[in-house]
Amino acid sequence: MITESAFTKVDAGIIAQLTEILGQANVSTTQADIDLHSRDQSQHPAHASEVVVWPQTGEQVAQILRLANEHHIPVTPWGVGTSLEGNPIPVYGGILLTFERMTNIVQVHADDFQVTVQPGIGHKDLNAQLARQGLFFAPDPGANATVGGMLANNAAGIRTVKYGASKDNVLQMQVALADGRLIRVGSRSIKQSAGYDLLHLFVGSEGTLGIITEATLKLVPIAPYMSAALAAFDSVEDAVEAVVAVRGSGLDPAALELIDAAHAAMLREAEGVNLTDHVTLFMEFHSAHEESLDMGLEMVKEICEELGAVSFRSTTDPTERRQLWHARHASYEIMVRSHPDTGFFINDVAVPISAYPELIGYVEELKAEHGVTAYMIGHAGDGNIHVEFPYANEEEYKRSQMFNKLIVMKALSLNGTATGEHGVGIGKAPYMVNEHGPALDVMRSIKQLLDPNGILNPGKIFPPAQ
Repeated sequence: MITESAFTKVDAGIIAQLTEILGQANVSTTQADIDLHSRDQSQHPAHASEVVVWPQTGEQVAQILRLANEHHIPVTPWGVGTSLEGNPIPVYGGILLTFERMTNIVQVHADDFQVTVQPGIGHKDLNAQLARQGLFFAPDPGANATVGGMLANNAAGIRTVKYGASKDNVLQMQVALADGRLIRVGSRSIKQSAGYDLLHLFVGSEGTLGIITEATLKLVPIAPYMSAALAAFDSVEDAVEAVVAVRGSGLDPAALELIDAAHAAMLREAEGVNLTDHVTLFMEFHSAHEESLDMGLEMVKEICEELGAVSFRSTTDPTERRQLWHARHASYEIMVRSHPDTGFFINDVAVPISAYPELIGYVEELKAEHGVTAYMIGHAGDGNIHVEFPYANEEEYKRSQMFNKLIVMKALSLNGTATGEHGVGIGKAPYMVNEHGPALDVMRSIKQLLDPNGILNPGKIFPPAQ
């Protein structure tokens, strides 16, 4: 079990060496900077680092790790703090390494549909620049998360159903190891079969095996024709059946989202979008041809109406489509504003699409049986759901934890996962034995090999010893 006594405190000598590596303007021990980087957007408690540093090159990151490893000082990487499982919280203090000043686009390889970037650039900022060349990076977790954070957590989001998660959209990375080595993993070639797949070993490892300092990403052309469709249903069961039917129809939605009636009402009131108080599916389709887009929309309409949709409408108007997706992305913030003095415990699980109806049915049964308030919103097209539990006091918070555990265990029993896209961090660490069994020991062995002193983001992924 890791304890604070396993690590060395940052002292004046270490501060001096960090300053020599980075320059005085990129090293801070001020309380304001430490507090700003002490917690993410989750409900997990804040922890203070002892120093915040802003590297600007991969070589500087490697030098910091070499210094930290020599002195047994923990290092926690930080993107922009939008994670939801405590992934970048510096649980054991030490050095908080933020990528807020590593935001460059290194090179656009337009003919190869690729881009090489530093890890601190936000994916929305990246796409705003790529749009000039008619290209975009597909994964979209909603918030303007950094590319490095997305890769470290294997973030996904609304377009996973068509384009895959972050792991499916990266080709090559530069990674700084705990001992200060700076290595490249993967290749810019689309086909890769040379040796172990180290690239995907580091993707999703949350900075516990190495720290990503550069990445070459896959891009896709911006489709000339896009449409958004909304289908409203009286019941969650009907909406979920429609999700499975759309996925099984041979259609290829770029996004397929489910929001419950409470979310629909909140979005209407806050954003002015034309939604009714019904469970609603948000869908988006991309196509190179207008005719195929129209045919696909007609098929979706037929499927939804056959399965009980009370209304269906679609639009190809870019402004209306952007308004709808802006509202969807802002749903969490809207919910928080709608419930002042209330916290939210956010569940994140995923199952095979065939098991999605059973999972959602189980959540509905829990709500009915226990009279608990919970909201549902999720990336239904890939079997991912977020159940959001409001709490106003410690008793309600503990009850939310209990329901979260029940839902996680149900998802695992359906051959699903404890975390669809938020990563493990602190919150999902207790379920890693349930999900991985003896394979977790193999992960521990890999961690020990690459980080024998345990300095890289300690306290994450692995459950604490009992």
